[in-house]
Amino acid sequence: MRADDLLGLYDAALPIVYGYLLSRCHRVPLAEELTSETFLAAVSEVQRDSGPPLSTAWILGVARHKLVDHWRRLAREERGIRLAATGADEPDDDPWEATLDAMRARQTLLELGPHHRAALTLRYVDDLPVPEVAEILNRTVHATETLLVRARAAFRRAYAGLEAPDA
Repeated sequence: MRADDLLGLYDAALPIVYGYLLSRCHRVPLAEELTSETFLAAVSEVQRDSGPPLSTAWILGVARHKLVDHWRRLAREERGIRLAATGADEPDDDPWEATLDAMRARQTLLELGPHHRAALTLRYVDDLPVPEVAEILNRTVHATETLLVRARAAFRRAYAGLEAPDA
């Protein structure tokens, strides 16, 4: 009975999976969220007829994939925010500066009006094409392109207006 096996694995592996994730992401809410995603994915796999053999090593592999997926999403968001801020996706040699720039960009995004923030978030953070952004915002493609031009300009002005954090 795979369901009983999964319950046993859950009891045994929960502290291991949670500890693994917490030690890597250092944030309790994120570790809890990724732990729940891990076990939800495990349930989905178990429901398949040809599911993998259940083990702590297997569930840790699922947790590792969930953590990598999270990091990829985060990198995609930061890349999108940088692209919106600079207009170019240039690699940054200093990861600390990139982190500070991403934090500054997020703060700038929060200071924009909701229409600009929505357009930039959908286009550059969620990486949606302009026609999909237009559909979500209930605008024409041309009106959305115009909105994005104005939103990028507003973002650049606000971003330049923020003082860089003290070194």
